[in-house]
Amino acid sequence: MEKITSKNNSLIKDTKKLFTSSRYRYEKGMFVLEGARLCFDVLNSVYETEDLFFTEDMQEKYGDKIEALSRACKSSYIITPEISQKLSETKSPQGIFACVKMNSEKSVASGNKIIVLDNVQDPSNVGAIIRSAEALGIDTVITYRGCDVYNPKAIRASMGGVLRMNICNVNDLCAELKTLKSKGFMIYSTVPDRKAKHITELDFSTPTACVIGNEANGVEDEVKAVSDLLITIPMLGRAESLNASVAASITMWEMLR
Repeated sequence: MEKITSKNNSLIKDTKKLFTSSRYRYEKGMFVLEGARLCFDVLNSVYETEDLFFTEDMQEKYGDKIEALSRACKSSYIITPEISQKLSETKSPQGIFACVKMNSEKSVASGNKIIVLDNVQDPSNVGAIIRSAEALGIDTVITYRGCDVYNPKAIRASMGGVLRMNICNVNDLCAELKTLKSKGFMIYSTVPDRKAKHITELDFSTPTACVIGNEANGVEDEVKAVSDLLITIPMLGRAESLNASVAASITMWEMLR
């Protein structure tokens, strides 16, 4: 097992770039996990790990798990605490990182309950929505534009849900929604409008896809036009809207209760 001691090592530089550049992630077809929980979660997912980096302290603490993960990797490297600090996207790095291959096959929407993210930009929102979707039993998360789900902040906020959920990224959301409609889905777009249909008054017993819009601008007009109905979460206070991840969680709860 090789030990890397230089922060200028080309492999370390490439790994850091996977953290910081979405374009580079997709060019390489790779993303990075940081932290013990996320790195060990990949063993129980459909993803394959290419490279594993860990400090000697982590090896002492999680010997058996690191050995199992190392066997599943193409290459494993011991790194110094200084390199761990350079790679890390957190203030207090644990000292373990895994470069993971993106799935080569494009995911497709499946199941009867789907949440759709229309240009949701904040990685914390995207990750939190994926986490809630997994917890509440949503079948598929469709993403369109917005934040890359492999953004490190989104992965952390999802608590590993990115590794387990069926996430389908589409280039033409309206076309995707029309396809779902042809399969019998009801398409609902959420809006902060008291005149829209209250979500509590809907029957979600049929196949349903609910759209959550961009944090600043909401659901795009073209998407609203494709939708069967505009729906809203009734609010009694003076706030005009909800945070995107909060709105998504309430929507998904109503979809499945």
